[in-house]
Amino acid sequence: MGVRLVVADDHRLLAEALAAALHQRGHRVLAVGAPAASAVDLVAGCRPEVCLLGMAAGAAPGTRSGGPDRDAFEPLRRLRRERPEICVVVLGPVGEPARVAAAFAAGAAGYVRGDERIEVVERAITRVRAGEAAVAVEVLRGAFEQLLWPAAEPDDEALRLLRELTRRETQVLARIAEGQDTAAIAAGMGIASSTARTHVQRVLMKLGARTRLEAAAVAARSGLLERLRRLP
Repeated sequence: MGVRLVVADDHRLLAEALAAALHQRGHRVLAVGAPAASAVDLVAGCRPEVCLLGMAAGAAPGTRSGGPDRDAFEPLRRLRRERPEICVVVLGPVGEPARVAAAFAAGAAGYVRGDERIEVVERAITRVRAGEAAVAVEVLRGAFEQLLWPAAEPDDEALRLLRELTRRETQVLARIAEGQDTAAIAAGMGIASSTARTHVQRVLMKLGARTRLEAAAVAARSGLLERLRRLP
């Protein structure tokens, strides 16, 4: 007998393709939507047994203080709080053991590679409905390999500088790099000019720069600007 499912993915076409494939295999797909964060709304008013939560790599970067993908898994935590009877299988990248661990910590019952064969996804659905954990072998293998043979962290100047700056200071630095003066920074961030001036001085100090131009040059040379563009 088929399983009652809801499918939510960061990419609607993938969600619809997966739903169609599962429907052809005899499962009852109650709702399909995007992005993955819409899962909480999708399950409202229906009674799925399993929710497939497809999450693109880098879709929601984690915060430095909160661990990997803290915000990305908030929909999963809400599902576990509000609809604990629903088993959630995350479909995502497998190269990040910390991300896999974060998914289970948030309440996932299974984790499968996002581009896995439909047969593997279906086995995961069957296992979680039966009350078992479902983790693809390659996910476990990749996690164990990184635990046993962790890659040495490169000498990353951009990462070092990013760790020195507060979130507000990174916002100020991005505006400095755009050529904004103190008044423009204050107006754009909704803060007082004196506060903006203090943030600018702290940014210069932490980057070892004497001028705004020099700070922008340090940020560009180290790759910090590229990292700032990827921040939420």
